Amino acid sequence: MATARLGWRALGLAARRARLLPAASPRLEPASARALSLRNSRPLGVKGQEAGRVPPGTGPLQPLWAAPAHTQSRDSALDHLAGIAPGEAGPSLGGPSAPPACAFPGDHKSLLSHRPDQPKNPKVLRVAIIGAPNAGKSTLSNQLLGRKILPVSSKVHTTRCNAQGVITAEDTQLIILDTPGLTTAAKGKRHNLEKTMLSDPFDSLNDADLVLVLVDVSDRHTRHQLHPQVLCCLKQFPQVPSLLVLNKVDLVKRKGLLLELVVELTEGAFGGKRLGIRSLYRPPKSTPAEPVGKGPGLASAKEDKTPENSKAQKGWPGFREIFMLAALQEEEVDTLKKYLLSQAQPGPWEYHSDVLTSQSPQEICANLIRARLLEHLPHEVPYLVTQKTALWEEGPAGELQIVQNLEVPKERYVKMLIGQQGQVISKIATEAGYDLMNAFLCEVQLKLSVQLKE
Repeated sequence: MATARLGWRALGLAARRARLLPAASPRLEPASARALSLRNSRPLGVKGQEAGRVPPGTGPLQPLWAAPAHTQSRDSALDHLAGIAPGEAGPSLGGPSAPPACAFPGDHKSLLSHRPDQPKNPKVLRVAIIGAPNAGKSTLSNQLLGRKILPVSSKVHTTRCNAQGVITAEDTQLIILDTPGLTTAAKGKRHNLEKTMLSDPFDSLNDADLVLVLVDVSDRHTRHQLHPQVLCCLKQFPQVPSLLVLNKVDLVKRKGLLLELVVELTEGAFGGKRLGIRSLYRPPKSTPAEPVGKGPGLASAKEDKTPENSKAQKGWPGFREIFMLAALQEEEVDTLKKYLLSQAQPGPWEYHSDVLTSQSPQEICANLIRARLLEHLPHEVPYLVTQKTALWEEGPAGELQIVQNLEVPKERYVKMLIGQQGQVISKIATEAGYDLMNAFLCEVQLKLSVQLKE
């Protein structure tokens, strides 16, 4: 009987992990939501296009609406079968102390306008996180914040602008400045990126007290040297203390390699002393250097020549500390967080303790949906999607109702986004809906409409 009960318990825990909102999440106020669920609701008059099928001979594609299916509530029947009491669970993704993001614009503006509830001896630290595209900056930021509010995907340039997250612990407040991956004007044009993405990482260092340089050590092509634009940032702001953070160390099989990478990325110096170790790595001769332009990150497509000193320098000898972690697996993230809290200096808080982010609810929503588009659409297609919020209001039961239009420039992209029998758009809506519920901690009704851009 004990063995059978253990089997049911394991099944219940697995089911709970499949639901993106863990059972240990704080209970919601009855006024904002009755249960954590998504309701499948479709507008009238779309039967001909249901599930993404378009009857032959009907002419151009019309907008298709997609909404996620109904999911189990937090205290589901499966939990009762597994013998798990309500509220009993493993560690929460958000953690008990992470407040939810505001779901409605009015509440968000009101909270930001509140005076910070200053403790007796407040301390504050502004931390900028920079690195090459897809190094894991947003993943690390989400783990530090204790809630997923920043977009994450396996494709580059998921983060499109600077975003501020707020961590409040006792008398200390950390301001996390998540930045877009450092890039060039040529790549920005290729991926249809905003021009501000070139200068945003440099702007964040203007306000930072500390900078984390994140390096993806699982990428064997880029891990042996800092991104040239990262070096430009560090050279432009040498007065800002910097930390080297090696991410995705769980994917490196030969752990001795990590020590070699430290030598290369620090130019063999750390804490003002030379390291008594040398690297055995020899870069291939054919590997071209990343172009670095003039000014604060504004690399031009025509300026492909890299200065000689940038070619020679691969690392930065001024790092104060070195951390090795796996942000996605939450390994050693707490160690880094404790260090950051210990580095905070006396000073007034900038935000009320209930603030999680300076982003508006619409920005959070657009970012999380775009992350899912990047995951499920191939090549350049997700970078060509224009997102427009058509509806954002509170429903009769306090739920958040969102309608977002997804516009694409070509009809074949419409079919690609809808997918066979509407599978692609439905999956995007379902996964984005879960992400929104985890961010806002309220019931969400999300509808996505695919349209051909006029």
